Amino acid sequence: MRRALTVVAITALVVAVIVAGAWIYFIKFTPDRARYPLRGLDVSHHQGEIDWGRAARDDVSFAYIKASEGGDFVDSDFGANLAGARAAGLAVGAYHYFTLCRPGAEQAANFLATVPRDQPLLPPAVDLEYEGNCAARPSSAEVRAELEAFLAPVEAAFGQQAIFYITYQFHSDHIASLPQRPLWVRWITWQPNHDDWLLWQYHDRGKVEGIAGDVDLNVLNGATDVLSELVALPPG
Repeated sequence: MRRALTVVAITALVVAVIVAGAWIYFIKFTPDRARYPLRGLDVSHHQGEIDWGRAARDDVSFAYIKASEGGDFVDSDFGANLAGARAAGLAVGAYHYFTLCRPGAEQAANFLATVPRDQPLLPPAVDLEYEGNCAARPSSAEVRAELEAFLAPVEAAFGQQAIFYITYQFHSDHIASLPQRPLWVRWITWQPNHDDWLLWQYHDRGKVEGIAGDVDLNVLNGATDVLSELVALPPG
C-alpha cells in the first residue's frame, strides 16, 4: 500500500511539474523578436481604461481598436482608445467584427459611420471567426457575397485593401473561396504553419503596462518600413 501511494505521489508531482512548465511557457511565449521586431495590441472595451502612454513605452508599436460589430453595435471605448493610442505615437487601425447573420452592406455602413477618416490609419481589419458569432453558418459562397458587399464601400472609402483577421477554423472552412486579402492569423503561442500572413496574434492573455487585465498581442511580418507603408493618409 505504501509503495502504491508513493507511485501515486510521484506521478502527481510529475504531472504538476509538466502542467506548471506548460503554463509558464504559455505566459512567457513571444515570437523571435529579431525576426518580428514590431509588437502590437488589439483592444476593445473589454480592456477597460487604457493608459496608452505606458502601453506605448512597453514595447508596443501599433494598435488595432474595435470599432463596430454587425449592423448596429459600436464599441463604447472606440473613440477614447483611438485618440489615446494615436496621441501616444502608435500606428492605429480600426477593426469590425463581421457577423454571419447581417447583410454585409449594413455592416459596412455601421463601420463607416463609426470610424473617422481624417487622419492616417492602418488598413481596416475584418474579424472573421465563429466565437461569439450568431448561430448561422452560411455556405462559403454566401459568406463571400456578404463579405464583398462589406468590402466594396469600405475599401473605396479608406482607399486601401482591408485585412482579414481569421481564426484557424474559419480559415479552414472558407479561405479557398474568400477574396484574397492580407491575413491576420490567430495562432496562440505557436508559429503559424504557413508564411502568407501580415499580422500574427500570438497571445490572448498578454500583459502590457497601462492595461489592468489580459490583452491580445500581435507581431507584424516586417519591420518599420512595412508598418510605414501600411499607414495610409486620409483619402483626398
